[in-house]
Amino acid sequence: MYDTLYNALYARQSIEKKDSISVESQLEYCRYETHGEACVEYTDKGFSGKDTNRPGFENMMNDIRAGKIGRVVVYKLDRISRSILDFANMMEIFQKYHVEFVSSTEKFDTSTPIGRAMLNICIVFAQLERETIQKRVTDAYYARCKRGFYMGGRIPYGYRLTNTVIDDIRTSMYEEVPEESEQLKLIYSMYADTDNSLGDIVRYLNRHQIKNLRGANWNTARISEMLRNPVYVEANIDVYQFFQSQGANICNPVSDFTGYNACYLYKGTVSTSRKQSDLSDKEIVLAPHKGFIPSKTWLACRIRCLGNRQSTKTCKPKNSWLLGKVKCGKCGYALTIRKAKTKWGRYFVCSQSGSRASNCTGAGCTIYADVLEEYMFHAIKDRLSEFSSCISDAGEKEMQTFPQKRLTKKIRLTQIEEEIKELLSKVSEASSVLIRYIDEKVSELDAERNALQDEIVTANATDTEGKVKKITNHGKTWETLSFEDRQAVMDILVKVIRIADGKIEITWNI
Repeated sequence: MYDTLYNALYARQSIEKKDSISVESQLEYCRYETHGEACVEYTDKGFSGKDTNRPGFENMMNDIRAGKIGRVVVYKLDRISRSILDFANMMEIFQKYHVEFVSSTEKFDTSTPIGRAMLNICIVFAQLERETIQKRVTDAYYARCKRGFYMGGRIPYGYRLTNTVIDDIRTSMYEEVPEESEQLKLIYSMYADTDNSLGDIVRYLNRHQIKNLRGANWNTARISEMLRNPVYVEANIDVYQFFQSQGANICNPVSDFTGYNACYLYKGTVSTSRKQSDLSDKEIVLAPHKGFIPSKTWLACRIRCLGNRQSTKTCKPKNSWLLGKVKCGKCGYALTIRKAKTKWGRYFVCSQSGSRASNCTGAGCTIYADVLEEYMFHAIKDRLSEFSSCISDAGEKEMQTFPQKRLTKKIRLTQIEEEIKELLSKVSEASSVLIRYIDEKVSELDAERNALQDEIVTANATDTEGKVKKITNHGKTWETLSFEDRQAVMDILVKVIRIADGKIEITWNI
């Protein structure tokens, strides 16, 4: 312990503003409290009071532990801490080393119980003020986000900034850079083809000397980030429904999704997930700029990024074109191919059979791959023959008008869902008369919704006929089809094949 303990004057200023007191002014107030005694000054300029990671503060605390300081003087309590926990820890150290604490403008005396209590009350309000400021800044940020303002950050590849005016406020927006957008269109079109992986795309770009125009190297992480970004998509009703299905908060009404504007994706005010694939509670806002990737292509790529195996063709080994579709009828897991030196060569076995984590004993019979493939070929031909008589020229002409009609119906269906949800939310606080009105209105909307759903199902059935017609020729020339074409037919026609104890159960997509 030192014979002479000196006063420590501490001052902090996070940002320099006209209405904030400077470090020099704070020290001037603190010097008055020393009455001419020896003092040492500790300052932190440009540091927030939210935590204690400040060089000046740490130096002061080290000197306190070394027994050099007898009193700490600050201009105001929130200059030294805005955190209850940090302040409590600091006061514990002060008491341990018998250090007095003085706030020059608030006149605290830490030697008495009431003084310490008042000090704790003030630090609670200091933390409340800090959290209120944070909330106000966050709310202002997201309010501007939802109006489509440019909020800074890295400019996405394929765009440059240009000046614009939104709601009479000057801001910036993205403008397409044709040289870069052409590269992005190539990347999206390649990844939409499920035969291409991210690695294949990188190798293709490097092999053809297609350089990143911003000087960076192409890599799978960078391309994956681009493929997930909705800033490129021509956002239409399908994009709206995709984000809605993923639990995202969509700030614009469905009628605004016309296929012209792209989208901004924000973290949102309540989202806690750090996973890029998790879209729940993320904020989706229509951007003021035009997208240049068609929604169908963008969705195909985005769903692949999500790992949705139901919507994309998996990378199946070329042992059998049935792989990925055949499941064990007992445990539900996939059947895999094994090879044997017999005349049959290949046979299916349950992937969980013999596993310690599963009690499955297998499908209960020997499943020869050649026999099952022959069986499925005839099953596919029979299935196609059921549809071939239903397709007519009149049906084809009518089918050409379906996309626009179906789009209108999808938009209206989504609007009905939102209207019903809004009406039901008002029931708890409604009067009996209003409840009767809400009940009648919901019944009307529900009837309209059911009618629209029936019409969309009918339209989808007609689309199914179109798909069937496209693959019917494949059934006639099966022997000449490539392995990939046979897989494509399976992906269109068959959802799953379950086998157990010699019984085959086929679930068809159409």
